[in-house]
Amino acid sequence: MMQTSALHGPARDPQRLTVDLAVSEGPVLLGANGALYGLSDDGVPGDAALEPLRITSVTQKPEGGAQHPGGDALSVARSFFRTGGGEILVLMQDVYAEWPYEDLGIDDYLIRVDRIVEEIAADPDRDRFVHVPFNEPDQIWYGLDVADQVRYEAHRDRFFEDWKTVYRRIRAIDPGARIAGPNEAAYHSRLLRDFLAFARREDVLPQVMTWHELDSGSLRDFQAHYDDYRSLEREAGVAPLKINIDEYGNRRDLSVPGQLVQWVSMFERNKVYANAAYWDAAGNLSGHVVRSGIPNGGWWFFRWYAGLTGDTVEVTPPRAHAVDTLQGLACLDTARRRAQVLLGGSDGDADVVVRHIPRSVFGDTVTATVAETAWSGYEGQHATPLVLARTKLRVTEDGSVTVPLRGMRRMSAYRVVLVPGGEGTPATPDVPWTASYEAQDAVVTDGEIRTHGTVENPNGYAASGTRDVGSLDRATSRVDFTVTVPHDGTYDLAILYGNQSGAPATQRLRVDGGDPTTVTYPSTQNWTYRARKEVRVHLSAGSHVVTLAKGSGEVTLDRLDLTVRTGEPSASYEATLADIGGSPSYDYTSSAGVGTGALVLGPGDRAVFDVHAPRDGYYTVVPRASAEVEIALHGTTVRAAPGRPLRLYLAAGNNRLAMGAEQAAVRSLDVSGDGSAEGTLGCAAASAVLAGGAELVGSPHASTGSCVDRLGNSPLSTAAFTVEAPRPGRHLLVVHYAHDDRRDNGHAYNTDIVSRTADITVGDAAPVTVTFKNTWSPDDYWTVCVPVELEEGANKVTFGNATAWAPRIDRIELGRVVGMP
Repeated sequence: MMQTSALHGPARDPQRLTVDLAVSEGPVLLGANGALYGLSDDGVPGDAALEPLRITSVTQKPEGGAQHPGGDALSVARSFFRTGGGEILVLMQDVYAEWPYEDLGIDDYLIRVDRIVEEIAADPDRDRFVHVPFNEPDQIWYGLDVADQVRYEAHRDRFFEDWKTVYRRIRAIDPGARIAGPNEAAYHSRLLRDFLAFARREDVLPQVMTWHELDSGSLRDFQAHYDDYRSLEREAGVAPLKINIDEYGNRRDLSVPGQLVQWVSMFERNKVYANAAYWDAAGNLSGHVVRSGIPNGGWWFFRWYAGLTGDTVEVTPPRAHAVDTLQGLACLDTARRRAQVLLGGSDGDADVVVRHIPRSVFGDTVTATVAETAWSGYEGQHATPLVLARTKLRVTEDGSVTVPLRGMRRMSAYRVVLVPGGEGTPATPDVPWTASYEAQDAVVTDGEIRTHGTVENPNGYAASGTRDVGSLDRATSRVDFTVTVPHDGTYDLAILYGNQSGAPATQRLRVDGGDPTTVTYPSTQNWTYRARKEVRVHLSAGSHVVTLAKGSGEVTLDRLDLTVRTGEPSASYEATLADIGGSPSYDYTSSAGVGTGALVLGPGDRAVFDVHAPRDGYYTVVPRASAEVEIALHGTTVRAAPGRPLRLYLAAGNNRLAMGAEQAAVRSLDVSGDGSAEGTLGCAAASAVLAGGAELVGSPHASTGSCVDRLGNSPLSTAAFTVEAPRPGRHLLVVHYAHDDRRDNGHAYNTDIVSRTADITVGDAAPVTVTFKNTWSPDDYWTVCVPVELEEGANKVTFGNATAWAPRIDRIELGRVVGMP
């Protein structure tokens, strides 16, 4: 059993992570937040998941490339650039269908290169693309990693000649094109020494230097690789090139905050760009977005990373350049009078010692706020990171403070925020009792304990404690967990699981052998691609046996998390940590409330909050401000007096709420609720008027047992719903849909799912094309939300797709964005 302990308290021998605010490493780069095939379509991931991360680069395939069915660079560029994305690296050899790429000769490749470059050169954002002519040439086509020197030199010379030919071909078509390479699968000092000398001599130097770091040992070796490469540049007389490690990490790292912080800290420290590897499906930012727009624990880590401002500063971990150890990165922003530390990767206790705190910026006291983002699986949603402590600390005579962290979890990451301490005391955060129970430590009947995602097997999937329980496929299969709770009450039971049954699967849940209840698990990509299912149980104080036994299908179990339920979910979003527009000021005269001071908004200023909703529905939103503010979301605005509750409709996942004011000091935006459906409008599939071959079919997992199928693939095929709106205005249309479209070309490890689209027309408005991500089976129903305008009275909502199949539709719901109090 693992139990979260208090943040404060004595520790026998805590690790020490030291931050020196006096030693600057230069401006925050935010270079390590990219992904290979992170986007699959315009809308996957959704804008609200992309924009907060301030992604500096992604790597995608050429338009129409045959390697994968989605992720075309020009297609995803629309949403990437719309949400503030930086640049797109185009993996040109992904024009080919096979892996490794079929070698049809350089002449065949040049024909394809011509088309790729011409298409990108014609794009209005051509300057934001980077051509990557070769991918892993140390292994593919050229065998540059061969040990024998004679063979190496022959392979090298052939590669260099082809590099020169392709480079010059690209520049002949687009003289301003940027080119990246050589892009090896691993770091090769021998090759790079020769490459830099050759490329400088022949005037074919890349504008971006790329290679891959794809092994656990990279956490140990990258610094040496980086230092060696910079020495090779000096040796060759080459000015420092921009570096992009355009594939990094393993399956065991992706989605895991405590692993990600180890990778990101070393990349940010060295001011290099980096894109997480693509081991599974496209369109989820390498395992950090659930469905199309729902954060997991990894997403929240990257959201924290995107919030770093000012300069990064020196961080000394307990052990430098060591695999799976406590690591961190930190920044100081003197203009905003704020320091931040991100750390993680180790169990146990640690002291974060922050040295050389400038009194001219912070004064004699600081307020420290500590929060945790935990591992929730690749497909398990994660609520707003839990604040563990808010504490005022006095700066010692030597200019330091110590922030203790107790009971840290290896798979979690933590954020420490320091701001000047003001008058008053910050509110004590509500940290509910919680405990975790590993499946491999429970009593397993007719199942198998398996090991995954270790240092020795880095491309195994992440698993809590590196083990899970699978093969629970017999009628007698069950897992009995012994749990102990402190008092009578209702508890949230979160189950980390996998389900590759091809449809939703079930287990029977019993407490102390009582009557069973059915737990239904949505499908996941595979047995070990973790998701998170939450149910509620009522337990009396003391010990109990919680049993999960086979129902329909098959489910793999990883861990149970039990958390006491103290009321409806709530979170306070600190205004001084929000994204800003304009030039608001920061006021730290009071440490009351959330403890991070107030953001003072004036004309033209705005604060943008990233608000999590566990499901589609209505929530209570309260601005903690000194004067009236205006809140914008989903294309509409509403004014709110200080402390006045608003009833707003939020989409499941992340929602961006922008706040402005004529003049107001804002401390926080407080959000509470479970996602009420009261006051929403709904239409089931059976109410739709179908035409052109669309039909109503039975579907056991649809809300009413049926769905609209065979919709689209003809301009005549439509489904029209009529919705009666009691009030006009902006609504959020929630579409419950399913499909399992795939274009599997037999790739060695990627899951080649395909998105579908539908054209949605509301009344006389122009149709809007909406993208629907694959749901892993035709019987798993997800939601996509679309802002629409409704008139009072009858409104027709029509779905269609003239050229391809649309998804199955279970039902639609509409909630007015600004609901009645």
